[in-house]
Amino acid sequence: MANIKLSFLGTKESETDEHSLQCFANTNKEIYISIDVEDYPPSFICLDVSTSIKLAKTLRTEINKIKEVDNG
Repeated sequence: MANIKLSFLGTKESETDEHSLQCFANTNKEIYISIDVEDYPPSFICLDVSTSIKLAKTLRTEINKIKEVDNG
């Protein structure tokens, strides 16, 4: 398994550019997702593979909806 941790920052438009989301595979073969928001304790969730796949599909669907509105 690759030793990779991805970090994503929020947008300036929604004033979440100080927030971050981290995502990586943990040693339990789960996807670990944490969200750090300034002035609040970090939150996290661990997802099994099938739930992670469902999340990825849902994100892709929602992204496509945004693209359709932008192109329409």
